Amino acid sequence: MDSTNSGFLKLSQDAFKAASDSICDLAGTDAAGSFVYMGADGTPTTKIDLAAEDAIVEVLKEDGRSMRIISEELGELILGDSPEFSVVLDPLDGTYNSTVGIPFYSVSLAVSSNDLSDLRFGYVSNLALREEYYAEAGKGAYLNGKKIKASVNSELNKLCVSVYGYRQNVERTRKIYRSVRRVRLFGSVALELCYVASGKLDAFVDVRNALRVTDVAAGQLILAEAGGLVTDGYGNSLRLPDNVTARVEMVASNGHVHEKLLKLLFGG
Repeated sequence: MDSTNSGFLKLSQDAFKAASDSICDLAGTDAAGSFVYMGADGTPTTKIDLAAEDAIVEVLKEDGRSMRIISEELGELILGDSPEFSVVLDPLDGTYNSTVGIPFYSVSLAVSSNDLSDLRFGYVSNLALREEYYAEAGKGAYLNGKKIKASVNSELNKLCVSVYGYRQNVERTRKIYRSVRRVRLFGSVALELCYVASGKLDAFVDVRNALRVTDVAAGQLILAEAGGLVTDGYGNSLRLPDNVTARVEMVASNGHVHEKLLKLLFGG
């Protein structure tokens, strides 16, 4: 993949390395999950979250370009006087997994226009295993340097899906649970979207109205570049909210089963 024009792949890899180095001694320890403060997104910030974010922000500062950073813990930070682009950052997606030693947690970084209307680059990389996903708009999606495509499964009874809709949302999702072959919940939305992009999952559904822009920005572009389809919970185009407090629903799929999943959500 050629990202030399922008340097965003190298920047993302540097950010990932910094985050990885900063949490390597924390992951899986009791200290990792200790509460620090309430983050800008309204959820608790833990010691391991803060370590990853601080390390990545330092890398972004060293880049030297003027940019707007939207991150889960700090909210918004402007570097320089006239931002050239926005960076949508989840420094650690899958905090619980990282604190207990489940090897499924990631750095998620997306680059977009200042108002988030135009996603240009997405990067999601597993901090516990060698899984580096990235995509540049119009140039396809990649896993560890090899091009990926979403699955072509179109039969509900053959699908493997990730469905977040338990507890208070169980009514909308129960028909999906009944209709598909397998359900998997891994606890890192960014990586799960990439698993749909690479054909490991056939779809991802979250109708809790709990997703933040930092959870989905990078994965949304990677899946779209892999041939998949992303909408809100009602089948409309998903417009990314321009702050970390707003919440969205999402249906993301290989594209072949999208309408069937939406129909099940609506009671069909």
